[in-house]
Amino acid sequence: MKLSLCIPAYNEEKNIHIPLSSAIDLVDEVVVIDASSTDKTAEIAKSFGKKVKVFQTNNPRNFLENKVRAIEKAKGEWILQLDADEALSEELKKEIVDVIKIQNSNLKSQNEVVGYYMPRKNFFLTRFLMKGGVYPDYVLRLYKKDKASFDLKDLHENVKVNGKVAYLKNPILHYADPSFSRYLLRFDRYTTFDAEELLKKYPKEKLTKVKEVFLFIDYFLIKPLFWFLKTYIRHKGFLDGFAGFVFCLFSSIRFWVIFIKYKTIIANQK
Repeated sequence: MKLSLCIPAYNEEKNIHIPLSSAIDLVDEVVVIDASSTDKTAEIAKSFGKKVKVFQTNNPRNFLENKVRAIEKAKGEWILQLDADEALSEELKKEIVDVIKIQNSNLKSQNEVVGYYMPRKNFFLTRFLMKGGVYPDYVLRLYKKDKASFDLKDLHENVKVNGKVAYLKNPILHYADPSFSRYLLRFDRYTTFDAEELLKKYPKEKLTKVKEVFLFIDYFLIKPLFWFLKTYIRHKGFLDGFAGFVFCLFSSIRFWVIFIKYKTIIANQK
């Protein structure tokens, strides 16, 4: 059965080699959906050979739309979905080969699995984070094309599959934030999205003074404090050293930023 690697990308010239180098020898084709990059993302992707097909499109607010577009372009029965900053570990590659062989023999049987969750190691500043609730960070990244769908409601949404799922043991390596500058770029995008979603829930015309005070207390006190205690203390984020502290701190104060952006959007509305 054919295996298609699907990658959405936007201005990823520094990273696009990461998934391609790790998986090009494993898959039958690579589908890259390039969201009108202004750098050399497409050029670098094409340099990996004839397996790679690059399709140009727009840069949607919810970049999961380009994951859907990649799946639609893919010709494989199985989809391997990676972001432009993710790689397969060597152990995971072997595991993928094994499970696809098993499912090939299980076609139309009660034991057929149509999707696999994989643990993911997330690199932050100086190390892979193993505490703070960050690992194993299971993501559904290997699945049968005809069984998959997205709701497109959340930036961190996993694909949904109609059928039996299982879990693999070996990890995807996610090089998301090797520098603080890159982290802040992603931080800005995610908090803007969340602020816009908050606006849908509480539009200006329905925002009473009482509700505004409640949201302020919730987003400036309750949510940040709860999240920091949960990740840094309960889930032992302190064991990841300084990187763990920074991650837990900023993932907590993101609620401040979401509320500030939400209030700014309302203030600028006529």
